[in-house]
Amino acid sequence: MESIVTALITGGITLLGVLIANGKSQAVTETKLDELTREVREHNGFARRMPVVEEQIKVINHRVADLENRLP
Repeated sequence: MESIVTALITGGITLLGVLIANGKSQAVTETKLDELTREVREHNGFARRMPVVEEQIKVINHRVADLENRLP
């Protein structure tokens, strides 16, 4: 009977330890996921702005070329 009680107590303590460790692991995973989500949003914003900048550079290059052609 003693061995059954000991096994139940040990099993309960082990289960409690696993639950606590799992909770901490889940918190770390959520933090990493939040950081990754922030980085992806930042990248997406940059990716949306980049074509606009490229078009502006093309316009500037054409204007510079036009100005260079006007010089004697």
